Formats: sequence, structure tokens, C-alpha cells
Amino acid sequence: MPRYAFEDFTPGSTQMLGPYTVTKEALLAFAQEYDPQPFHVDEVAAKDSFIGTLIASGWHTCSINMRLLADGLILDSTSMGAPGIEEVKWLKPVRPGDTLRSRMTILEARPSKSRPSIGLVRFGFEMLNQADETVFTQKNWVMFGRRDAEPAKGSDPGPGPSVLAAASPAMPDHTPERELPHISSNPYFEDLMVGEAEELGSYTFEAGDIIDFARQFDPQRFHVDAEAAKDSLFGALCASGWHTAAIWMKLMVAHRDRIRANALSHGARPARLGPSPGFTDLKWLKPVYAGDTLTYRSTVTGKRVSNSRPGWGLAFHHNTATNQHGEEVFSFEGMVFWERHP
Repeated sequence: MPRYAFEDFTPGSTQMLGPYTVTKEALLAFAQEYDPQPFHVDEVAAKDSFIGTLIASGWHTCSINMRLLADGLILDSTSMGAPGIEEVKWLKPVRPGDTLRSRMTILEARPSKSRPSIGLVRFGFEMLNQADETVFTQKNWVMFGRRDAEPAKGSDPGPGPSVLAAASPAMPDHTPERELPHISSNPYFEDLMVGEAEELGSYTFEAGDIIDFARQFDPQRFHVDAEAAKDSLFGALCASGWHTAAIWMKLMVAHRDRIRANALSHGARPARLGPSPGFTDLKWLKPVYAGDTLTYRSTVTGKRVSNSRPGWGLAFHHNTATNQHGEEVFSFEGMVFWERHP
């Protein structure tokens, strides 16, 4: 019998998770696989970057928080996964050798209206480094089984958006009204056109890759054990939501590398991107099962000149992933610092 069920979460209660020390080796390993931007993988190049030192990928920080939550709570609970993330803010860089703790607060809890056997708990996380500086915050809902309810089980091909999005209000359709031509092979901030969409690439989630990522950061049974997953809400082995997000970053960096290579081949200096301050409204709309192939896209939704960083602007983008059936399974609203014309 799991220790924690929906009824055990009292709004206002707090718990400290961790600690977790970020080694240089682990920082580089994650970045090289999922986010190989220079300031994450190259100490020399990082000195000339936006921050000036080697720093962890923000998606690595999110994944570490997931691991702390799993070890401190989720693995001994009736957790059935999360429908998404309301908001993440990356407030300070995480550097090699930093020791992180995550202060977890229960913000609210309510029974599911559509599934009486499930309750929804809203969490707030504040990650602190060894100097007690806040480096990261996150807010999100998690689904938990009720203590005396029959275990909820999914059926192939798994639950649809009505279950996974039960904690979140419906979001407006962000599909661009019309397709716009690709305006530049090397866009600086001023060149970005609101509404312009790019296809970043496709990725097939193999069972081994799903399990390897989950063992490191999100070892819930439906991510690491194909047999146990059959008796879960999802009905089969499926990828961690953070794995889905990390692959978006992997494909985005590869897309930017192609743009950079094209600019260099034409004798131009590539426009640089800085770090991201965070994201909002991340939604895991459908499970991503072993064998699924996702195609990722990004659309510019807005931009503004940075007041705090001369020579830079903030670009806002809507990002999606659709599976081989054309179903949208993942989306979020992102932002990133983008270099202005020299």
C-alpha cells in the first residue's frame, strides 16, 4: 500500500526535498545529449557567452527537480502522472558543484470531477542552491489515486486529453492563421516575424531510451517497467514528460546548428541565442508510447527589446509536438534571449 494518496496532501504544508549535487560530469552528459549549446558544454566558449561561465541546461534543472520529487514522494504514492506544468522560472544559473534542495509546497487539492477515483494536487517548488539562493521555481498539478478507490487503469492506446488535461483550463488554438515565408537563413532579433513557424525535426521514442531517461530522472513504474505500465492509467510503457521536453530542446539546438552552419558557409556571423528565463503552459496532452514518432514545431508569437540586456531582445514562441497519427501530444509557451543586429 503506497504511503501517500490524494487524501494525504494538505494545502499549506511544505517539505524539503534533496539534496542533490550537480557534478560537472552529469551537467555535461545531459547537455551533450539534449542541450549542446556552447554555454552548457564548452567551458572556453562559455566565457564569451551571455552568462560567462559553464551552466546547466534549464531542462536538466527541471529533470533534477523531478528526480527529487520522485525519491521524496512520488515513488511511494498513488501518483498517476501530471497533465503539465503551469510555469517554470529559471532565476539563477546552476553551475558545476552546486548542491540543490527543493522546497515543495502543497498549494491546493481537489477531487477530479470526471474521474471520482482520482484527486488533483497543485504543487509549488522552489529550488535553492548551497547559498540559499533561489535558482528555479515551478508550479504544476499531479494526479493521485484516492486511498479507498479501485486503481484507475488505462486501455490501449491510453487516456486521451480529457484525463491528462483535467487539471488545466482549455488553451486557445495557437495555430498561425496563415503560413509565412521563411524570411532569413540567419535571423537576428529584428528579423523575426511574428507568426513564422519552423519544423524542428522528428524523433522516435524507443523503449530503451524511454527507460534510460526515466531511470535517471523520473523512475515511475509506467516509465521504467513495461509490464507494470500495463496496470497503470496509461496502459503501456510511456515516456516521461520531461523526456518529451528534452527532445524538443535537442531538436531545437540541431535546428539552430543548421542555421549557424549555413550562415558561416556564406561568410556571415551567426546570430546568437542566450538562455531562457522560463516557460508557461506546458501541456502533456497524450502519452508518448514506445515506438511513437513525434514531429516538433516552433512558432514565433511575439518579441520585445530587453531593458536589462543591451544588444538583446526577448523572443516568445509557441511549441508543439504531434505524433505519427497527427495528434498533438505536447505544447508549451517559451521565451529566449535573442541577439539584436550588431
